Amino acid sequence: MPLDKPYQDVPGTIIFDAEQSRKGYWLNQFCSSLMKPDNRARFKADERAYLDAWPLSEEQKQAVLARDLNWCMRTGGNIYFLARIGATDGLSFQQMAGSMTGMTEQEYREMMLRGGRSVEGNRHLGEDGDAQPQHQPQGAAGRALRNPGG
Repeated sequence: MPLDKPYQDVPGTIIFDAEQSRKGYWLNQFCSSLMKPDNRARFKADERAYLDAWPLSEEQKQAVLARDLNWCMRTGGNIYFLARIGATDGLSFQQMAGSMTGMTEQEYREMMLRGGRSVEGNRHLGEDGDAQPQHQPQGAAGRALRNPGG
């Protein structure tokens, strides 16, 4: 019998539960490998070849290559492991978090200093708050960080 997961109705929230852990095991192991300088160098030299050496799903590989951390999380990635991808790219956690919301680092920092996102319109999927999927252009800010001017 599947567990009731009422938290799946909260926009912008992916809970790293047992199911996510199983789904993302190899993705998170790949991320852990980036703790070693030699592995980071191998990954940066040929990202696809390095990913192909891991038993990741094609979707997980595409999510990593796109540097879409929300997509990585949907495929089982844990943000604390995924942070190693950003670190490999020379990004701070704040820059990565901003990219996950479609904000620049500065916009994200200012939002957090103001107390974070409002709960108004963000309590359940289907509302119209800024955390709703239809308002998440994830990737634009992250791509700009990796490819300034391009």
